[in-house]
Amino acid sequence: MTIEFQEDSAPMTETQRRAFPDGFLFGAATAAFQIEGAAFEDGRRASIWDAFCRVPGAVINGDNGDVACDHYHLYRDDVALMKRMGLQTYRFSTSWSRVRPDGGALNPAGVDFYNRLVDELLEADILPWLTLYHWDLPQALEDRGGWTVRQTADRFTEYALDMHDALGDRVKVWTTLNEPWCSSFLSYTAGIHAPGHYSVTEGVLAAHHLLLGHGQVIRELRARDESLNLGVTLNLTVADPVDPTDPADLDAARRIDGQFNRWFLDPIFRGEYPADVVDDIRAVHPEAIAALEEATKPGDLETISTPITTLGVNYYHGDYVSGHPATEEVAGGDAPTDRRAESPFPAADDVHWHDRGLPRTPMFWEVQPEGLTRLLKRVSDEYAAPAGVAMYVTENGAAYDDVVVERDGEKIIPDTERAEFVRAHLAATLDAIDQGVDVRGYFYWSLLDNFEWAWGYEKRFGIVRVDYDTQERTVKESGRLYSRIIAQRALDAESTAD
Repeated sequence: MTIEFQEDSAPMTETQRRAFPDGFLFGAATAAFQIEGAAFEDGRRASIWDAFCRVPGAVINGDNGDVACDHYHLYRDDVALMKRMGLQTYRFSTSWSRVRPDGGALNPAGVDFYNRLVDELLEADILPWLTLYHWDLPQALEDRGGWTVRQTADRFTEYALDMHDALGDRVKVWTTLNEPWCSSFLSYTAGIHAPGHYSVTEGVLAAHHLLLGHGQVIRELRARDESLNLGVTLNLTVADPVDPTDPADLDAARRIDGQFNRWFLDPIFRGEYPADVVDDIRAVHPEAIAALEEATKPGDLETISTPITTLGVNYYHGDYVSGHPATEEVAGGDAPTDRRAESPFPAADDVHWHDRGLPRTPMFWEVQPEGLTRLLKRVSDEYAAPAGVAMYVTENGAAYDDVVVERDGEKIIPDTERAEFVRAHLAATLDAIDQGVDVRGYFYWSLLDNFEWAWGYEKRFGIVRVDYDTQERTVKESGRLYSRIIAQRALDAESTAD
């Protein structure tokens, strides 16, 4: 594998600097299924995503994660590249299907891969930031009910403790779940992600059991080692009403905020589901709330609200919503697959998305950096700060249609739009810090171009390009910019201007 990397321009002067706080961490993120490949090597067995990729029409071009970025074999080169780019921390996930294939006995070969990866990171002076669940539930567990049944939370806890047994002497930052909204409502209600079901009841039950598994793992790991940095990562949005004086628009924003943000924030930080959202869902799907009430055992919410150290915030764009239809249909960011998709929101039939005129990526996601500032401030004020919980931006990124050009005999990827996206969102993060928000780090999504779920390999989020035919890595212009920012621990005044 060839790694191409180019140095960037001259350092900024002191008058240009907008410095990041001491100790602020700069990193990048990936997920096991999206980059590792080696899908059925060394004892790994099928996950729900291996199965879903083989459902006709579920993933663009019928793509799958069998090879992906071949990180399983190329991890040493990838860590060396991270070091050259100056990354201070690397957020990765461990594959449940590799470590405990079929949800069963421990697989030493799978554990050994992560032992070697962690050692390589530490040797490169890169902090390992481990996520236990990034959507790769063993298919055998899904066949037994998946996240809709309580037993999966218990199996998840066992798997987490196995990983701590193996890595706890070296890994000090543990994230339980990545984006449980996606692995519940997007997966069990909308049919868009694996396992691809269409049930509001299943989505509600999956969300509860994911949260229960999270709480159980936090409780068990805290009992083992009080010094651990323990947390969860949520994808969150800013839901803005089109007309803030219109009751219907205000209600639309409340519903999206409630079903996207508060359904997870409130149990974790307050030990309760938001009553207004429970009432919303009960009004249209009483069977779903009845199932949730039956599934919620005494002590569940106390377990779910076990104190955490860190909240990871994943932010890509906000939502501009109304109780009235738009004059023109606003396309969403879902992959245009051949498979039916339903709404992931159980009680939002009267919510309509509008266009506010912001720039959009080729996935039709709005580019809204100021939304990140407002989101961090709101979540800090209402949840994190009162609980003494630090916040990190654990994912933020954009897919653009990259073009490879030859310049002086070398490959160049002049992804100016992505570079500006990085600058603008780092500036928005600094804006939140200036407002007193305890934000301690930023992870770009993603380090590498990779398997982008239902989009397959159609969309590229990486600051490093991957040639899927040769596995060659080439740092893009955005990656070189990010490296410069890390080295100087500052943004220049011009780059942060609107």
